[in-house]
Amino acid sequence: MSYLRQSSLFAMLSVLILLVAACGNGNNNNSAASSSASASASAPASSEAAASPSASSSPSADASGTRNIKHALGELPITGVPQKIVVLEWTYAEELLTLGVQPAGIADIENMKKWISTPTELSADVQDVGTRQEPNLETIAALEPDLIIGVKFRHEATYDQLNGIAPTLLFDPYPPEGQGDQYQEMLDTFHTIADVLGKQAEAEAMLADLQKTYDDGKAKLAAAGKEGQSIVLTMPWVDQNAVTFRISTDNALAIKNLEHLGLKNAFKPAQFEVYGYSTTGVEALQSVQDADYLHITAEDDVLPMLEKNPVWTGLNFVKDKRVYALGGDTWPYGGPYAAKLMAERTVKALTAAQ
Repeated sequence: MSYLRQSSLFAMLSVLILLVAACGNGNNNNSAASSSASASASAPASSEAAASPSASSSPSADASGTRNIKHALGELPITGVPQKIVVLEWTYAEELLTLGVQPAGIADIENMKKWISTPTELSADVQDVGTRQEPNLETIAALEPDLIIGVKFRHEATYDQLNGIAPTLLFDPYPPEGQGDQYQEMLDTFHTIADVLGKQAEAEAMLADLQKTYDDGKAKLAAAGKEGQSIVLTMPWVDQNAVTFRISTDNALAIKNLEHLGLKNAFKPAQFEVYGYSTTGVEALQSVQDADYLHITAEDDVLPMLEKNPVWTGLNFVKDKRVYALGGDTWPYGGPYAAKLMAERTVKALTAAQ
């Protein structure tokens, strides 16, 4: 065998060895990636993550892979895009519908339809899964969901059971004093849900529409002489033959929403109210009677009962006919669609008589 033939054979063998080695390394890398994804999917949230109040997703990732999603109890690995989703709080059901997604199940559908106006109707096959306070775990499990969405203050106690059925995200819409803003939390949660469902474009379109509503509304209010108008927002109901009021405070999601129209909340509570409202009687309205009065109620007996109350009939906004109904299905605790609807209805009410 000549020297030239020996050199050629040696070169061919070297190339072959390199190719085999490369294939082996590729298989090892794939195995390592699979092991890492498996460990991530089964690992519990760390105590450090659980202490975080943040409710936003991790940086963008491949929707077909596994992403760690932040929520009120830490981080949760979500693989792929969930298709069957059970929602235990009306706000998040509204947000799914806003993004064009029909839930597989919702808690207390009957009352949701009473109190909330949604961008699209629920499909007839959406299952009721019990009350928001006590969802039916057996019904939820029978639906075989890919994802469950709930709220911390109602569902933290049953989180392990829910998470045992399907990956469960809980959100906390009520930041403690000095630790956040209800409006910003709503936006963060909406973005997180959109990210989980691969609906970021739909979310951005909704938020752009909301901003247009604010811009248009401010212009209409200014034209009607209502720019910077002082308001008070309540949810009254009849309790033991008397009317009780939830009066919205400055930290309320609904008030933060109306502030985007340039409106100003007149009610100042004696202490911080984490849920964004004070529960009180009609006497508390005497301190805000020069503001315009906005109210949300689905009960027909509230105003007839108030008309018999001398404190109510003596209030300036009552005597001046500055009492404005926003409609019983104007949900003050909702997502961007509910915020848009409330802003539109508020502008319409305040400018109708101008």
